[in-house]
Amino acid sequence: MRSTFFTAVLIMTISLGYATELDWGQNGHRATGEIASEHLSSKAKKEIDKILKGMSLARVSTYADEIKSDPRYREFGPWHFVNMIAGETEYDPATANPDGDLLRAMKKCKLVLQDKNASAEDKEFYLKMLVHFVGDLHQPLHTGRGEDKGGNDIQVRWYNEGTNLHSVWDTKMIESYNMSYTELAANVNEFNKREIDIIKAGDFDDWMYESKELSKQIYASAEVGEKLGYRYMYDWFPVVMEQLQKGGIRLAKVLNEIYK
Repeated sequence: MRSTFFTAVLIMTISLGYATELDWGQNGHRATGEIASEHLSSKAKKEIDKILKGMSLARVSTYADEIKSDPRYREFGPWHFVNMIAGETEYDPATANPDGDLLRAMKKCKLVLQDKNASAEDKEFYLKMLVHFVGDLHQPLHTGRGEDKGGNDIQVRWYNEGTNLHSVWDTKMIESYNMSYTELAANVNEFNKREIDIIKAGDFDDWMYESKELSKQIYASAEVGEKLGYRYMYDWFPVVMEQLQKGGIRLAKVLNEIYK
């Protein structure tokens, strides 16, 4: 089943002309939220507007990062990423982080939002968290290796600035492109219905494995201490844009399912 899903996504990626070797910053998350808003059903829009008191998905998409500085929310720190032990090819709950991870976080959010007995406060909180976490899932290094903290320990240079590989993917490429989140959302690919259906296929687990496969290619894309810049942008920014768009389309799919 999973091999069929990956084959379909790979075929679509090739057809779009992208190389198969192919935590967003604020603009990345907001772009994903904006894209999701364009794919919501009218019923989902109505329910979300009520829960968020008129705030947009783009507006709340950074909430899960904003609360990191508040010690009351420290328990949610591990929810932003998911790692597997070196050598593992399948996610095993028995060896997963006992404090939680990104995969279980999204499932928890969905359960709360589907619970008719959940409080209005919980529904608002977990909806904001879900919007962010689906975005995190599509930044491939949030599914990267635990031993290097998803590329945070891989030091590189971005043009003339010292940074790390994770930061390049989180923020540096998007900042260098110098578009607002609305401009990013407005300049994604125009997919037809079949292509959108391919993107929407699968579930949280499928999308996690897809992201993890992409993270392997990203690890191979740079060496420690390497100076990255124009060529790296040329090779990889189309992938950033595709991931932002996939995140938005898939977030909308999940929300439409919850509020159908």
